Amino acid sequence: MPSIRRIVTLALLIICVMTTEAKQSYIFLAPGVEEIEAMATIDALRRAEIPVTAVAVDTVLQIKGATGQTIVADSLISDIDISDADWLIVPGGVPGAPNLHSSKAVSEMLLEHFRKGGRIASICAGPAVVLAPLGILKGKKATCYPDLGEQINSNGGEYVAEKVVTAPNLITSEGPGTTLPFAIEIIRQTKGDKTAEDTAHSMIISLP
Repeated sequence: MPSIRRIVTLALLIICVMTTEAKQSYIFLAPGVEEIEAMATIDALRRAEIPVTAVAVDTVLQIKGATGQTIVADSLISDIDISDADWLIVPGGVPGAPNLHSSKAVSEMLLEHFRKGGRIASICAGPAVVLAPLGILKGKKATCYPDLGEQINSNGGEYVAEKVVTAPNLITSEGPGTTLPFAIEIIRQTKGDKTAEDTAHSMIISLP
């Protein structure tokens, strides 16, 4: 018969495995999405073995991006259930971010997730155009595409001109060129420093 110590050790190992397994995250893709911000984020998260679903905010899976490239999403927004989601990720792009802002389904999911303390990450126009009008940035420091910072301020947030800005349950970033540091920060907050650093090293990303 196994000893109490061995039973406790096995239980702790099981708990450790369960707590380190990342939950499902979702990234919203509307027509006009900034392709780099979407695909590089998905790429980095999947390298770190963080499950992420690309969600088409449309009636078809094929989404044409801001520069005309077509991205094939994993699911339609009408088919997902975010009740146990980890991150909801909001990229930018024009007209991608305005299209996300116009989506009632996206707004409802973001607010539901935010109100229960869920984690949200957004980049480029996303923080200013999508999150700020919903009140998600109120009382928080956040960044976005530099020309749009006043939209964060006017909705009760505090615009900070930095590449990546973190707040409780929130990550924001500036734009296409800061996508990989943005993704690495999501990895860091999900799976810890070592996985973030290992992923960055494997992708030859220079961290500060």
